[in-house]
Amino acid sequence: MNRIATILIVTALFVVVALLVAAGAGVLARLDGATYPAVLMRAATAFAAFLTLAAAVTAALARFLS
Repeated sequence: MNRIATILIVTALFVVVALLVAAGAGVLARLDGATYPAVLMRAATAFAAFLTLAAAVTAALARFLS
């Protein structure tokens, strides 16, 4: 498989999983009684945190595997 295609597929997978994490965080915040603006902030924070963690793990793995 082409290396560019692999990178694009993995990036798309990370974004989809980050969206699922954000949705889960939003649902849990709403069940906790948070207002809609607070729910959006928590979901956005979870989304950004997951993508940051994914980037850090990817960079660490790339360093060790290359």
